[in-house]
Amino acid sequence: MKKIYTIILVATLGFFFAGCDHYLDVNKNTDAPDEAMVEDYHYLAGVEACLQGLYWDIRATGPLSQMMGTSSYTGYCNNYWTPSDSGGEMWRVTYWLQGKNLENLINYAIEHEHWTIAGIGYALKAHSWDVTSKENVDMPLRQAYEPGRLSHDYDYQDLIYDSIQTWALRAIEYLEMPDATQYSSDAKSADIIWGLKSERWIKFAHGVLCRNMISLVRKTDFISKYADQVIEHGKLAMQTLDDDCILPVPGDGADAQFSAMNNFWCPRRGNLTNSYWQSDFIVKIMTGTVPLYDHATGDLIPTSREDIDTDYYPYELNPNQIICDTNKTDAGHFDPRVAAKLATRDNRTFEDITDEAKVKSYKYYGAEFTSNVGYQGWTVPSFWGRTAVGSTVYDGIGRWLYRENAPYIIMTAAEINFEMAEAYWYKGDKANALACWKKGIELDIQMTRKYIYPGKPMKNDKGEFVNDGELPGGDKIALAVYDKLATEYLAGPYVAGITASTLTLSHIMMQKYVHLFPWGAYEAWVDLRKYHYDIEFSGDYPSNGNGWSNERVNQKWDEDATKVYKGFYLKAANVQRRKSAYNIKNNGSPAYRNTPRYNSEYMWNLPALKALKPIPGADENGDYQNYHISMPWFVYPGDYPESL
Repeated sequence: MKKIYTIILVATLGFFFAGCDHYLDVNKNTDAPDEAMVEDYHYLAGVEACLQGLYWDIRATGPLSQMMGTSSYTGYCNNYWTPSDSGGEMWRVTYWLQGKNLENLINYAIEHEHWTIAGIGYALKAHSWDVTSKENVDMPLRQAYEPGRLSHDYDYQDLIYDSIQTWALRAIEYLEMPDATQYSSDAKSADIIWGLKSERWIKFAHGVLCRNMISLVRKTDFISKYADQVIEHGKLAMQTLDDDCILPVPGDGADAQFSAMNNFWCPRRGNLTNSYWQSDFIVKIMTGTVPLYDHATGDLIPTSREDIDTDYYPYELNPNQIICDTNKTDAGHFDPRVAAKLATRDNRTFEDITDEAKVKSYKYYGAEFTSNVGYQGWTVPSFWGRTAVGSTVYDGIGRWLYRENAPYIIMTAAEINFEMAEAYWYKGDKANALACWKKGIELDIQMTRKYIYPGKPMKNDKGEFVNDGELPGGDKIALAVYDKLATEYLAGPYVAGITASTLTLSHIMMQKYVHLFPWGAYEAWVDLRKYHYDIEFSGDYPSNGNGWSNERVNQKWDEDATKVYKGFYLKAANVQRRKSAYNIKNNGSPAYRNTPRYNSEYMWNLPALKALKPIPGADENGDYQNYHISMPWFVYPGDYPESL
């Protein structure tokens, strides 16, 4: 697989940057072909490989969804930034890296009746536009690929959503058509995700539709128009672990011909280094330590306990934990996914990872926005969990999804089942919502296990365990221990103990959040925005004076039954360790969209940005103000308001 991947990637580099103009007319020779001569499958590997851009943008959507803290893209932690190329990789993927290359692929495939490749092209197009529109919202669509244009008018998200759904349905139509093409082994190898297996891509296209439509729960017609479609497409989408859409990564380490041959998050590439950390929110919900706050002051309530746990967690805990609790004695209360998903500096020698009690004893710490020192006063470890910074010397090839050879997760069966559960919940069908929710958890437990790479202990010549363990690094839990604890968890109070009558929207969305951590941060941000960050407001949507002021965001308390994400508070919320007002240009609002990529839009397309409503992308002088707080169409009950 590694060799095939390398050959395909090198072979497609020449086509990767094909534009819509023929800059050189050289008599159609095969050494410098124009787009009319490039066969569809030659584009395919490059078009798929650039989906690693999803992970690039998690450097922005990770902090925005509070999955990560960072000292790098700190503007996203603060919900204010000025336009730049940061966080603009999926914009670049959609318009350039895929862009005209993907259009050429589709056009060639249709012309030559290569229905499978045409369907794959439309499925990939629908997926990338869906992700990018959810991040950046309004985008140039109708004029996007018109030759000769130096500027492009924007289209609004309602049209973009309609186009995404049309492309996904068209993908299914083409993929279901009888295809008489005898595809070569090279063509099959060019599809580095599924090798031209149409049945897999059909499920993916249905998944795109399911993911797209579930973002519309705020719409007044969601139940009548979209809920049944979410369920219908969900049933036809991924439903088993083998259905998961993943982009394989060779993981050749130091021998890799290109750095991209190793996972974007691995220690060798250093993209996380010591500037990104797991958030305090994900740590709280996965360790059952969501705290209690004094509603009068917003302060954490100190614990009266006098045991050894006090130093680890010196605050009173909310009795309503959603994922798990701190009971390490009774079976089913401990969620073993924490040992894979989160980093801990404990047990750096990988000693006793087969010891259940040892694994349960690990302590986890989370970051607060722009500091890697959490509210408990402890420094958060790197995502690799061995050292503060992370290095190949101590962390080897890395662990879990942060390994050199870990694939990129694109879409999963677990995610689809959580989305179906949400749709069933809105329809009032709690029995089916419960069934899908439980299946989603089971699938996430399976997926988490699939990428566990247990570390191995190493002793020095004195027989002592040493901190670098036996390279190449790994996870701090044995598979047998994980399996036992996972079985107990599924049979315990936080899964089996939930019934149709006790299932809440919090159960669905918070388990989905855990599943998406951190590979699906961009979708977690969609969910947080569609529920308006659990802001307390009246009417259809929050505003200054009705949900926030210039100084504070008024968020629901965890005890509020309507609050979805228990323990989640924005940086400007009126609780201890928050209370930091946003930039004055936010007018008190958290961010609702990313700004378009600077080099394509703010350098070359400024008039189109100025014309946007209800908040323009730039003022009449071309200066940036607050476009990032303009709410996306998917969070409004109806259409965009003309003005705010």
